[in-house]
Amino acid sequence: MVTCQNGRKATRPCRCGHLDDAALACSRAPRCALDYQTKISGPLIDRIDLHVDVQAVSAADLVLPSPAEGSREVGARVRAARAVQTARYAHTACRTNAEADGEVLETCATPDAAGQQLLADAAVAMKLSARGYTRVLRVARTGNSMGWYSALACGGALSPEDGFRIANSMGSLMQQSLIGGQLVYPFLEEDWRANPARRAELFALIADIVERPDHALYLSINLGGMLVLAGNEAGLSAFEAAVSPINGRFPMRLGNHAAFHTPMVASVAEEGRHLLPPDLFGQPHLPLIDGRGAIWWPGATDTQSLYDYTLGTQVTETYDFTRAITIAAREFAPDLFIVTGPGTTLGGAVAQSLTLAGWRSMTSKAEFKARQEQTLLLFSLGIPEQRCF
Repeated sequence: MVTCQNGRKATRPCRCGHLDDAALACSRAPRCALDYQTKISGPLIDRIDLHVDVQAVSAADLVLPSPAEGSREVGARVRAARAVQTARYAHTACRTNAEADGEVLETCATPDAAGQQLLADAAVAMKLSARGYTRVLRVARTGNSMGWYSALACGGALSPEDGFRIANSMGSLMQQSLIGGQLVYPFLEEDWRANPARRAELFALIADIVERPDHALYLSINLGGMLVLAGNEAGLSAFEAAVSPINGRFPMRLGNHAAFHTPMVASVAEEGRHLLPPDLFGQPHLPLIDGRGAIWWPGATDTQSLYDYTLGTQVTETYDFTRAITIAAREFAPDLFIVTGPGTTLGGAVAQSLTLAGWRSMTSKAEFKARQEQTLLLFSLGIPEQRCF
């Protein structure tokens, strides 16, 4: 289903309509879907603001228990969101975000100077139309680990100067103490297809290791197809000894990394709160998606809670980047993900997170690459040919 400003339109994902069902999809999938969907003209596609995949309901689904969140709870969230929008546009003719355009959208969602330059360069490189440009202004921001501080600044909850101040302060505190360490280990195969059994096996191993005397090991970051683990030397060494090497690289120790996002660095979080005051934080200008997948909405954010999360929970608990990307895809249905860092690792993690979520019916590396070749879904400044400047 695709949703646009003046109503809803539904379309099949491919000619036979079975793209998302491996048992029924034709032998040409996903290429057949790409050929089928290109029959819709560009100008028409450009007028559709949100693209939302809706999976078919099987007969087996009908006997499952009711979802934990019922219509009443969903309705309450919708009413709360509408109330925020009513307050935001009280002095305009708009009622909702979908109606905001032109000067109103610029006022509510204008990026800073660096963000405007990035968006302008991307618009040229990707040949975005004027409508495509304004759609990008409606999206949310997220980051991974220390990137959360950058996301706060990009989203307007911190000034650029305060964003740098927090990132520098917390990074320095981590380096001064350097408690524990981190390693990376993949749980996906080369084709990126989900392997729940393999993931469960690794978590069973982690659970076994932490039961041993003087062993500490935690999931630090859920990073697409990678598990970033953190712990003390005994815990990390035990994991390295128990798993099979992969590609001569993994498990990979991360040099000069502490046990980020674990209870082991609670003292660093406390020092950070002592050093950095809550009044640095303000209302975000754009939605922010944190390391739990929670959304901090403009005009409805409790800034003290945002401060407590950033210098508390975010430091001492698992950062679930995969969930953040999944929420971004499902809640905001973006046309494009832009990775602004200089490296390429995060781009791979974003792509893997999207396939794990089955976004746009993609469940493998081959399917993602086929879509990416047809229409750019992921733009990474760490890849020279995609870099605008």
